[in-house]
Amino acid sequence: MVFRPKYISFDCYGTLTRFRMAELSREIYSDRIKPEQMEQFIADFTAYRFDEVLGDWQPYEVVLKNAVRRLCKKWKIQYFDHEAQRYYDAVPTWTPHDDVPAGLAKVAKEIPLVILSNAMDHQIQKNVAMLGAPFHRVYTAQQAQAYKPRLKAFEYMFDSLNANPEDFLHVSSSLRYDLMSADDLGIKNKVFVNRGHGPGCPEYNYVEIKDIGGLPGVVGL
Repeated sequence: MVFRPKYISFDCYGTLTRFRMAELSREIYSDRIKPEQMEQFIADFTAYRFDEVLGDWQPYEVVLKNAVRRLCKKWKIQYFDHEAQRYYDAVPTWTPHDDVPAGLAKVAKEIPLVILSNAMDHQIQKNVAMLGAPFHRVYTAQQAQAYKPRLKAFEYMFDSLNANPEDFLHVSSSLRYDLMSADDLGIKNKVFVNRGHGPGCPEYNYVEIKDIGGLPGVVGL
């Protein structure tokens, strides 16, 4: 039997919207980081961003600037605030993956769509407007006062919708930020969109798809 959830919840950046931190890093730091070192530089930036969201909530601008500051210290290059600001300012300009609008539009006709994103309220609205489908609710880390992977972020979504974990199908391209926490909280129905953002782990009991075009089939549409 195909599971038909009450809500389909999504991670936004990376899963639906192209995540362009790596591209911007190559652009900003190409004059200071050797080409053969750039992938490690980007991996370190990823790790520092993740570390910054694990504690008490702070504005995403602070998260990014702290991560860039720590990155520059590790790599022994000078930190410039205006360069860190470029990352933050770029987020609302990012566009969807090509597969997103059609896949979402088909599902949205039958099931309410929800976003749970590590974003600020004023950032995400432009990105959501480009996704090509209506969303029932859009929840941010700013509203929850917590970033994923913290369970508090997911609990804010549950409470806001007066819903339970079993009411959701949660969709993400990241196990580390989303699907591990979703599993811990009892969201049994999960979809891993394998966009190459990190390794999978089948023990977390998800359905794997290569893009959002595969989502309608998961819910029998």
